Amino acid sequence: MTIAAWTIIVLLFAVGMAGAVYPILPGALAIYAAFFVYGFMIGWEPFGMWFWIVQTTLVAVLMVADYAVNALGVKKFGGKKASVIGSTIGLILGPFLIPVVGLLIGPFLGAVIGELVTGTELRQAVRAGVGALVGFFSGLVTKVLLQGLMIVLFIAWLVF
Repeated sequence: MTIAAWTIIVLLFAVGMAGAVYPILPGALAIYAAFFVYGFMIGWEPFGMWFWIVQTTLVAVLMVADYAVNALGVKKFGGKKASVIGSTIGLILGPFLIPVVGLLIGPFLGAVIGELVTGTELRQAVRAGVGALVGFFSGLVTKVLLQGLMIVLFIAWLVF
C-alpha cells in the first residue's frame, strides 16, 4: 500500500509541476491532492493545523497569482481588459491549436487580437502581446517556485 501511495503522490507532484507550464493541468491542486493521498493511504499523523494553513494559503496565493501576474504583465505594457481576456484565451487554446509553440504564441496572439478588436493600433497591440509573454514567464517562474515550496514543505513536514 505504501508503494502505491508514493507512486500516486509522485505522479501528482509531476502533474502539478507540469501544470505550472500547461494551464490545462491542475497544477497546485494536484500537489495539494497528493497530501490527501498521503493522509488517506499512509496516515495523517505528520500533518497538523499549521501544515494545512500554510499549504492552503500557498494554493490560494498560487490561484490568484496565476491570473494576476499575467494580467499585470499585459497591463504594464499598456494592454486593456480585452488583451488580458485574449491572452488568457490564447494561453488555454494555444497548446491545443499549435502544440508546443502554441504555449508561447497563444497568449501573444490572444493579447494582440484582443487589442486590435478594440481598435488599438498594431504597434500598441504588439506591445500588449509582449506584455502577455512577460506575464506568462513571470507567472511560470512564480508557480514553479511556489509549487516547489509546497513539495519541499511536505517533505520537510514528514522528515522533521
